[in-house]
Amino acid sequence: MKKGWTEVALGEVFDIDLDAVNVDPSVSYEMVGVLSFGRGLFHRPPVAGGETSYKTFYRLRERQIVLSQLFGWEGAIAPVTEEFVGKYVSSQFPTFRAKPCLNLGFAKWIIRLPSIWDQLKSNAKGMGDRRKTLSPEIFFKIRSCLPPLAEQERIVARLDAIEQRLNRIRKLREEAEKELQALIRSCLNEEHCEGIRHVRMSELVEWRPLDTAVIESESYTFAGVYSFGRGVFRKEAKTGMDFAYDRLTQLKANEFTYPKLMAWEGALGVVPESCDGCYVSPEFPVFTINTDKVLPEIVDIHFKTPTVWTELAHLSTGTNLRRRRLNPSAFLKYRFPLPPMAVQKRIAALSLRAKEKAGLADQSSAQQQALLPSLLDRVFNQ
Repeated sequence: MKKGWTEVALGEVFDIDLDAVNVDPSVSYEMVGVLSFGRGLFHRPPVAGGETSYKTFYRLRERQIVLSQLFGWEGAIAPVTEEFVGKYVSSQFPTFRAKPCLNLGFAKWIIRLPSIWDQLKSNAKGMGDRRKTLSPEIFFKIRSCLPPLAEQERIVARLDAIEQRLNRIRKLREEAEKELQALIRSCLNEEHCEGIRHVRMSELVEWRPLDTAVIESESYTFAGVYSFGRGVFRKEAKTGMDFAYDRLTQLKANEFTYPKLMAWEGALGVVPESCDGCYVSPEFPVFTINTDKVLPEIVDIHFKTPTVWTELAHLSTGTNLRRRRLNPSAFLKYRFPLPPMAVQKRIAALSLRAKEKAGLADQSSAQQQALLPSLLDRVFNQ
């Protein structure tokens, strides 16, 4: 241990700090969740008090730390930043406040230490990783090294400055990527592309039936679709006894799919090679693309366009915003702006080059993000 540092239990430097609010059935609550691996808080859909079984929510306040009892062991712990003050978490997310001996900025870095997450994981209660839970008592027992306050402030200033630079680089990269994708989408706009014909999706894709009977002893790797045009992704594997569906659809690369419930929010995409062979539930209609008429890249670009999601929302049915469903029959009636094949090929080639550059940028970003854990390790362990 470094000179002047002491080893403490987190209970010595944190207090429980709960602003409990009784749930009012007539009120809608703006909810917050906690991302794993130290990635902070995020906005969740509002919850109507009359539609939840929770009797109490916790209101977030400045200078608090939020712990996910279910996923805190994998880094789902985060400080409350200004944009989340006054919003709510369920009672599964206890909140804490740093004591005077702990600089708030230093507290934010302590909870991002992988060694803290490892201790939480080894002390969490429950059978199986995905069922482990934490309590404030477990959190308080976790141990960490702590320097004097003046040293804490010096370390925070250094780490914060580095993180600000990395965030600035990330933001510039994201803005450049958004501008490039907007440019590519504009190539499909009728103002810039001659010869576009509006055809029904039923002329371009074929709805494929469920093709896999579930066997309880077999393992199935699932795929999901992110909202807001972020595409299809590979999920965890489950055995047939872990879910209730008796039939699934096995995906093939370059097919098209979406979840009926969230399509209107941009959860649509072409299946990438990384998800070839994965499975989706009956809630995900799957379509084979007629590549003689339209290229998969063009379908993917079009349905990642935010204005298109608004059109799909009008085609979706349901009385509650969060429960609107885009049924396949309605999707097949959607009129797709189809460019000439020569134009499609040029745009697809441009999109491919953009993806290759994005892949290089992602590698660079991953290397940059690895700097912070490395620096944290040096600060606390060397």
